[in-house]
This record gives sequence, C-alpha cells and structure tokens, in this order.
Amino acid sequence: MKTDLTDTTSSKINKALVLGRRAIGTPAVGMVLTLVIVTDEENAYDALRAANDASREHPSRTLVVIKRAARSPRDRAKARLDAEVRLGADASTGETVVLRLYGEVVDHAQSVVLPLLLPDAPVVVWWPVNSPADPANDPLGALAQRRVTDTYAAEQPIHELNGRAQTYTPGDTDLAWSRITPWRSMLAAALDQVVCEVTSAEVEGEEFNPSVELLAMWLADRLKVPVRRSTSAGPGLTSVRMESTCGPIVLDRPDGSLATLSIQGQPDRAVALKRRETSDLIAEELRRLDPDDTYASALRYGVDRLDEASAVTAPDPVEEAPVAAAPAADPAPSSTKKSVARKAAAK
Repeated sequence: MKTDLTDTTSSKINKALVLGRRAIGTPAVGMVLTLVIVTDEENAYDALRAANDASREHPSRTLVVIKRAARSPRDRAKARLDAEVRLGADASTGETVVLRLYGEVVDHAQSVVLPLLLPDAPVVVWWPVNSPADPANDPLGALAQRRVTDTYAAEQPIHELNGRAQTYTPGDTDLAWSRITPWRSMLAAALDQVVCEVTSAEVEGEEFNPSVELLAMWLADRLKVPVRRSTSAGPGLTSVRMESTCGPIVLDRPDGSLATLSIQGQPDRAVALKRRETSDLIAEELRRLDPDDTYASALRYGVDRLDEASAVTAPDPVEEAPVAAAPAADPAPSSTKKSVARKAAAK
C-alpha cells in the first residue's frame, strides 16, 4: 500500500501511517527500532532495498531522508516536504516513509524526522554516501544511539578513516568494519587451534579499500606485532598471512567467494568466505546497539602508525628485494680503506 503526500507535514504523515495500518488490518505497531537513511536520489533505491531486506530480521520504521537540490533562488527560498508512505508488501515487514525535502527545510531535516520516530524505541541513522565529518554532532546523528557510515563510498577512503578516528564517539560504526567480521572470526578461530606466538602479519587486498586497513589495524592492535598492508587486484580482501613460531598461518581468498585456510602441520581447509550484500551488513549492525569498543580500538590505532611499523619492522616483499640488496655495494669502499690502512702499517 502506497500513499503519496505532496507539500505535507509530519502530522499528516503520522495520520497517513495510522490510516494505512487500519486499512491493511494491522493497527498495532510491532516495530523494534527506527532506521533513518540519509541519502541522495541516486542511491535511495539501493539503500531502501537493503533496509527492506534487513527488516525481515529487524522489523523497523524506515525513514528515508532525501535532500533535493534547488534549481533557482526562488526554489531555495520556498520550503516544501513531499512524502511517500509505504505499508504492507511494499515495505517488507516494517513501515517505510520516503521524505523529499526542498528549500530551507533541507537544513532542518531533524525537525521533520523527530515527530516520526517511534516512541521508546532506539534510533539508528545510516549514511550510505556523503556521510558527515562528525556523525555524532550532525543534527540527525544526534537523535540516534547508533550511527552507521560507509568509508568505502568516500572519494578518499583512507583519509576518511583518519577523520573517523579523530571524531569517534561511542555508537559510531562503519560498514567497512562489518565487512571484515567473517575474516576476524576465522583468524581468531585459527589462532585458537595452535599454541604459538605470532611475530608479524601481512594483509593483502585491493587498493583504496578501507576494510583492508581496518583488518590490518585490528591485527596490529590485538596481537601487538608489525603488520604490512599489501596491494592486490582484489576483489576486496584477498589474503592474510601471519608468521608465527609454529610456521605460517595463511587465509587466502583469491576469488571473493571460497577461501583456503593453511596452518603449518595441518591439511588445508576450504572455508566459505563470500562477500556479503549491504542488507546483510545492515542487519548485522542492527543486532547490537551498544558501543563497539573493538572497532574503536582498531580505528584509533591509526593508518599512519600501521604504515610506519610495517615499513620498519615487517619483512620486505619480493618486489622490493633488489632495493634491499642495494646496500651490499658498500663493502667495496670499506675494503679499500682497510687495504690503505695495511699499506700504511707496512710502511
């Protein structure tokens, strides 16, 4: 069931929700939270589809806030709110309200969203693209207990990670962190199977993928060892190699679907490690609304610190072997000095 409202208000939208629930025969509200999606028109469809899929596990009221750019000064001066109310099969197991803001109301989106929040229910705000520099201090982010961003969608993901570390507030999280949950679980399980000490590690993945940096920072922070970040053709994360006193421990996924876990002294094992859809990532984030201390600790480790540690103490990769071998040319001058010293002593 869909209801279109043009030049409307929050009270009229609430009234349309009540009338719609009565029309489809579900007058009671069985939602567990309010999910606010702040996006643009281009990415609204994909974000809403992911939220609808996640609502099968977490029935919620989904508010999609789309800020429309005005084309003329007259349009910018005129405030208008259009809404589309979806219930029943059109909204999966929850309720969906698509809000399109025009003019001056674009700068006051929180005043539109606040009356539509479910009473006594947690609020989660998700920015699929164009997330604010400080989500906790954003007017919409201030309404939420959980704020979800996605640094993978940023133009400069690594720079975005540094900004997230500086402005982190308990309740912040990122889909780039959710993407490495299966990797972290598998690596932790692999270390539980051996009694040894990890001495160094290497994380390999495609360039400009913040999940690779996050996984490397997590390993460096938890294991207290130098970690190198290497670049591959992808897709996504491709390999993690940990050097230990018991031999190498390797988790390799070259095709983005099936991985191979190799532990010294044990047979290789195939592991299902498929790249997950956005709906699965959002559903995972909605399972816990408390602060993620592990994410905060890994984020604050710092990308710059990771690069410095890997450049100084991690083993050199194969392609850098000729550069590392260059200092071998130094013995010639030193041997010359020694021969001159011997001649002087002989005289």
